[in-house]
Amino acid sequence: MITLHGFAYSNYYNIPKHVLLYKGVPFTEDLVYGSAEGYEQLNPARKVPSMTTSEGQHIAEASVLCEYLEDMFPEPALLPTDPFARSRVRQIMRCAELYLELPCRRLLPFVFTQQTPPESLCEEVNTMLDKGVATLSEFCSCDPFLTGSEFTMADIYVRYVLTVVDAGAAVLKRDIVSEIDGLKAWRGRLADDAISRKIDADVEANKEGFFAYIASRS
Repeated sequence: MITLHGFAYSNYYNIPKHVLLYKGVPFTEDLVYGSAEGYEQLNPARKVPSMTTSEGQHIAEASVLCEYLEDMFPEPALLPTDPFARSRVRQIMRCAELYLELPCRRLLPFVFTQQTPPESLCEEVNTMLDKGVATLSEFCSCDPFLTGSEFTMADIYVRYVLTVVDAGAAVLKRDIVSEIDGLKAWRGRLADDAISRKIDADVEANKEGFFAYIASRS
């Protein structure tokens, strides 16, 4: 059986977790932080998530785990059969990560410490966010899903990317979801899904433990 390693408060952990639940793949969860003793045997970079396959092989990086799961368990499909449509799904995922999530992640230390980030950093992040908003506004129809009528890997990926975007962009007094036409309504529809509700409940249950872990390392 597949084992997913990581912790529920991690947005990247929840991406492959959602994929596993959506595809109905049996798996177990190993709730662990990247600094845990021996975790480097699962992922030398000590990043969460990682996954151990049924054959005992270790894989890391959320996007790689998603590709593996799609290859191993093609039904129900999360990538279109048409090559261009597949590339568009991947493009949305990549752009959301590069231009929204990663820039906002740079602001998380200031979120946790409630300090004001340097103006130069805010300018850099705002520039990247502008690119992300323009890109997703162009590529996402949000009618009813990001690429149209079909639920895809992009819907899962962007849903959890936005949890970090919300926190980081709030420092800049920006609401990125409201800046992209249709994204707020799309997000509300996904939040009503049974899998989303389960994962959100798990996130809330892990919140206290996660912040205790952060405090222990400061």
